[in-house]
This record gives sequence, structure tokens and C-alpha cells, in this order.
Amino acid sequence: MKIAVVGLGLIGGSMALVLKQKGFATKVYGVDNQETHTQKALELGIADEITDLNTAVAKADLVILSAPVSVCTVLLPQILDQVKHQIVLDTGSTKTSLLDAVKGHPHRGRYIATHPMWGTEFSGPEAATNDAFHGRANVICNAAESDKDALATVEKLYTLLGMYNVYMEGKDHDVHVAYVSHISHITSFALANTVLEKEKEENAIFELASAGFESTVRLAKSSPAMWMPIFKQNKENVLDVLNEHITQLRKFKSCIEKENWAYLTELMENANKIKHVLDREE
Repeated sequence: MKIAVVGLGLIGGSMALVLKQKGFATKVYGVDNQETHTQKALELGIADEITDLNTAVAKADLVILSAPVSVCTVLLPQILDQVKHQIVLDTGSTKTSLLDAVKGHPHRGRYIATHPMWGTEFSGPEAATNDAFHGRANVICNAAESDKDALATVEKLYTLLGMYNVYMEGKDHDVHVAYVSHISHITSFALANTVLEKEKEENAIFELASAGFESTVRLAKSSPAMWMPIFKQNKENVLDVLNEHITQLRKFKSCIEKENWAYLTELMENANKIKHVLDREE
């Protein structure tokens, strides 16, 4: 199957590498508006040929749209305008705006709304790896609105990537990812700014930061160009979770101010329950 990858970054690039390795993709057409990305994608074997969007869509059997969500919202209807037999999927972190953008489109059935739940703090084609996705969830949204053959092909694609498929409605997806993904990035960005603002000695940060701090602030290295559109697209859900997070922070602050150590212990013990949720597969 010939595939087009629109957006040659971490996710699109990694998908191309693995799908070529698995024999699913016989040829990869790369599309990206950054020349440095296209050149690196060719060097790394992510793409076999660089071309423009219209040519890539015309030549491909399957189109992977892996650009920032604000870009995807604009490009997806344009891509569906051109498809005949082709299948189109996106990998965006929000879904409602994309689903709304193609609602009622005559080729809506050729589109599968997906979100592979994997990523790192790195970006660009040099961050792509063929050791990705395995054991992670892929969310497929509003599956009933997609053609059965297109859905089956995309389900097979993600199975080959080593992922398992989870199905839900787009609006539900956007609520859930706000709580399990988006708030983590906001917290990490905010923590990094807090440390940079209050700790003026860079050597102290470098020399004293523990593994715990590094893992907590790791996401602050993520690309603003990618995450700003996500927060914008999922504004209402992000604000909801952010308000709850601020409420929780105030509880901790109040306990320390008032030396209410018993309630502080209770808050931490309650937080420990997350271990049972995260470890239940074991």
C-alpha cells in the first residue's frame, strides 16, 4: 500500500518507519512545509519521495495526517475533496473540531479519526523511531461514521504498530485526554517556569535536580508549536481540568500554611490510589 504522510514529525515519521518495516507501506510520499524536515525525512528513510499535498493524495492509497491540530482542521476537508478510493486518518490529540470540520462531507466515510496514545517530548523527523507505539492504546472516534472497509484497514494498521484499539465518541475523547494528557503538559510547562523564575542559579538546577524532578518536568521540553493549538482546540475541557488542578494545589497550600499535617497526609494517601489504577494490568 502506498501511503502519504502529511507532517513528517515524531508521530508521522515513526508511523512511516514502522509501517515500512512491517511491509504495510510499499512507498511513502512525504509532505511537510519545512524543508529541513523533508530533507531529514529523506536522509532517515522515513519518506521515499517528497511531494506537494495534492500529488501525494492522488498517488497514495492511504493518507496519514499528522500535523498540528489547527493545521489538520484546515487540511482535512481539502484532502477529502480529492479522495476517491483513498483512506484518510489523522493522529491529532483533539477530535471534536476535526469531526465538525467534515460533518456532512460527501467523502466523510473515507476518514477515520484516530489518536495513537504515544509520544515523547521530542519533535521533528529526527525524533522518529521504529521502536514506538507497542502496547499503547489507539483511540478511534465516531467509528460508525466511517466506511467499514476503511475502518478495517486502519484497525489493521494500528495492530501492526503493536497498539490496541479503543472506541469512543470524539467529545468524550477530548474530555478524557484533557485529564490524562493535556493537564500533564500544562503542569510541566508551569513547573519549569516556576523553577526558572525562582531558581536563578542554573548550575544548582543542573547539579541538584533529581530523577523525580527531571521526569516531572520532562514534558516542558515539548514543542509549543504542537501544544498551543491543542490547548486552543480543547479550551473548555482544559479549563475544566485546570480549575480542578488549581483547587487541589490550594488544598496542599492551605495544609502547609495552617500546619494541618493530618489532612496533608490524607491528601497524599488519597493520591496514592492512582497506583492501583495504573498498575491494574499487572
